Amino acid sequence: MTKKPATTRDAKSGFTLGREGFAKISAVEGIRLGADMERRFREFDRQELSAGDRRKIIARAFAKGR
Repeated sequence: MTKKPATTRDAKSGFTLGREGFAKISAVEGIRLGADMERRFREFDRQELSAGDRRKIIARAFAKGR
């Protein structure tokens, strides 16, 4: 039996889409990650960072005036 991807509901956002689901939607839309972001996400996985830590690192990387 195939394992169904987990989704979560959050009072603030309403719905959280998983990485695989987002990748499928992005592929249909023609959106692809750059090589630098792919490397960054692989590193996040390797370090087993929490979602909050990932968001902080990404926000810092793309903050204005860096």
